[in-house]
Amino acid sequence: MGLLTGKVALITGATRGIGRGIAEVFAKEGAHVAFTYAGSVEKAKELEAELSKVTQIKGYQSDASDFDAAQKLVDDVIAEFGKIDILINNAGITKDNLLMRMSKEDWDTIIKVNLDSVFNLTKAVIKPMMKARAGSIINMTSVVGVKGNAGQANYAASKAGVIGFTKSVALELGSRNIRCNAIAPGFIETEMTAALDEKTVQGWREGIPLKRGGQPEDVANACVFLGSEMSSYISGQVLNVDGGMLT
Repeated sequence: MGLLTGKVALITGATRGIGRGIAEVFAKEGAHVAFTYAGSVEKAKELEAELSKVTQIKGYQSDASDFDAAQKLVDDVIAEFGKIDILINNAGITKDNLLMRMSKEDWDTIIKVNLDSVFNLTKAVIKPMMKARAGSIINMTSVVGVKGNAGQANYAASKAGVIGFTKSVALELGSRNIRCNAIAPGFIETEMTAALDEKTVQGWREGIPLKRGGQPEDVANACVFLGSEMSSYISGQVLNVDGGMLT
């Protein structure tokens, strides 16, 4: 029996990278999986085909940064799966630039996609979770949201906002047995990092105490812990999955 057997998880942005890793590990742990994607219909169908062999799964093309779309998504998932036990706000993007060169559009886009989406989905899911008097909300922040990073003022602000939001939600909803935590990944090796040159990647690895990058499964395993009953007395926390980077 898996750690998440019988639970329904909604994961945003799950067709690649960390999100896909979470979906795959959750399915192996017995969870039923609803996931969102923006434009990659082919990748969404591939993920459905892969995981339908072991669990109930369905992808939804939905924009998490759209308030009304987020509400419709939650309604559709509950209609299909009957409930939502775990929400993982994973969808996010970057538009890096030095502050003096950063456009207002670059700022607004990152805040909308990375922070507004967390508000939208959490707002939509708390009513059914409150009715069930149970739920685990897991928000994806970043080590950059904890310590900042040159050239990522917009991204750092959005991810720091996720941390403040997470702690506030934990305080508000704890009495209803709803937990809210955040995960701060460090250098995780995904399709995005594969595009970097080897010298840059090696530089990152050398700055990490464990001397290696993380894998999507490392973040997914942390999500399993926070989504399962193993963490039933943990809420309002930020779990760094970074190989010791912030030590």
